[in-house]
Amino acid sequence: MAATVQQILQSKGGSTYSVAPESTVLQALQLMADKNVSAVLVMEGQRLVGIFTERDYARKVVLRGLASKDTKVGDLMTQNVLTVSPAHSVDDCMNIMTNNHVRHLPVVSGGAIAGIISIGDAVKSVMEQQQATIDQLSGYIAGGMST
Repeated sequence: MAATVQQILQSKGGSTYSVAPESTVLQALQLMADKNVSAVLVMEGQRLVGIFTERDYARKVVLRGLASKDTKVGDLMTQNVLTVSPAHSVDDCMNIMTNNHVRHLPVVSGGAIAGIISIGDAVKSVMEQQQATIDQLSGYIAGGMST
């Protein structure tokens, strides 16, 4: 049975961190460092308007020579954010991430943010599934050989 986004969120929790579009890049980076995350959601009230990631910082701030303390997140955030639901399979999420060259997918349930998953979360889930399959097959083989 394929793992779902809901299972990942149950395992890791649904914590998300967000900033307003008016926040400075420096404020977003400080939050990301404090919470040890590589992305923050950009919210206007309860509405998702973008995402700001370490990749955005490297490509849109550093390479352009912009000042983090003077630049607004809303000017550089990734807009038109791809989202998934808790019912999405991990395989679907990995395909979405790979095909769209993104590393984070906010999870939306009933119109509200339920969490965020990263490519690392998806890979960990797949590895856990594979290990469970290996353990099951090893047990089957060992049990079959002893009878």
